[in-house]
Amino acid sequence: MPLFLLLPVIYLAFISLGLPDALLGAAWPELHPAMGVSFDSAGIITFIISCGTVVSSLMSDTLNRRFGTGLLTAGSVLLTAVALLGFSVSDRFWMLCCWAVPYGIGAGGVDAALNNYVALHYTSRHMNWLHCFWGVGVAISPYIMSGCLQHQLGWQAGYRIVGCLQVILVAVLLLSLPLWRKATPPAAVGTADRVPCCGVKAAWRIPGVPMVLLGFFCYCAMEHTAILWSCSYLAFDRGMDPAMAARWGAMFFIGILTGRFLSGFCSNRVGDRWMIRIGVGLVLIGLIGVMLPVEAAALGGLLLLGFGCAPIYPAIIHATPANFGAENSQAIVGIQMASAYTGATITPPVFGWLAQRLDLWIFPFFLLLFVVPMLLALERLNRIVDRRGR
Repeated sequence: MPLFLLLPVIYLAFISLGLPDALLGAAWPELHPAMGVSFDSAGIITFIISCGTVVSSLMSDTLNRRFGTGLLTAGSVLLTAVALLGFSVSDRFWMLCCWAVPYGIGAGGVDAALNNYVALHYTSRHMNWLHCFWGVGVAISPYIMSGCLQHQLGWQAGYRIVGCLQVILVAVLLLSLPLWRKATPPAAVGTADRVPCCGVKAAWRIPGVPMVLLGFFCYCAMEHTAILWSCSYLAFDRGMDPAMAARWGAMFFIGILTGRFLSGFCSNRVGDRWMIRIGVGLVLIGLIGVMLPVEAAALGGLLLLGFGCAPIYPAIIHATPANFGAENSQAIVGIQMASAYTGATITPPVFGWLAQRLDLWIFPFFLLLFVVPMLLALERLNRIVDRRGR
């Protein structure tokens, strides 16, 4: 019963994780002139946030063992709430950079702790829906910011509203702490070698961990490059009107959101491995569509690309206890998150640098560079796990 009651709380926590992610992009056209900084200065803030998420992801195993998932999640959300309220009262760029530190640390703590908890206690279905709720949060926040801007309330009001929503969630999480304590400890999962209370350093030495880290790095490199640059590809390579490109560029995100919702209905039967394989197959077909010199094919390809990406991230996370053991999963999920954030941070700027020199036609081919090693790494992981289970 406690696990069932916890589900709404966990889903709300992942909505809160997604809520701030799109705020900076929605506010930046008005924010950067007000701060007197260049347009590309947003990259400095996102870089600081990403560094914070990497650090907190690597620390998640130690913190989780000391405080428990419920208290760690509540504390992490509180950090993001304080940071967002700090953004709302900032009038200098350096202040935004300072508040980006607790924001990144809080976001990484929520992500690693909840992903591991759901992987241990719930089925693959709920892992897909968990990440679907992250998409709900990302979809809501631009509307909050645009409403504030349209009503002349300023970008600060958008951050203030989302910060207050986070404070309310902190209260909900604190009230739910007895449910976290009553939750049944996870049974031993999978056939991985048991290494009691595995830490981050020990996790690196478990066979197969480098493969899953490479797979995660490649996936997030591909996903975040597509999120950032798909609209520019449609506008500047395909000649689409910028306003129309912004609208149709959302096809990738719609594909992810819809795909994760639908994946929840079949992932239990299909299994994590085949969800990843099917997803990669759809990604490859989608990239072929994006490459074709037909506008409708490119738009359909972006939708299919997102649809294929949808089950990959949740399936990799959910398979972690089965692949490496329940007692090792928090440490490994933490370094998986760190690898994911590293790929998401480094790769989109690298693509921008290349596109400036070679043009945007390289977009689908650049994404393809990450799909193939991702699939090879994850299939190699499967063989290592199968050999260990014999």
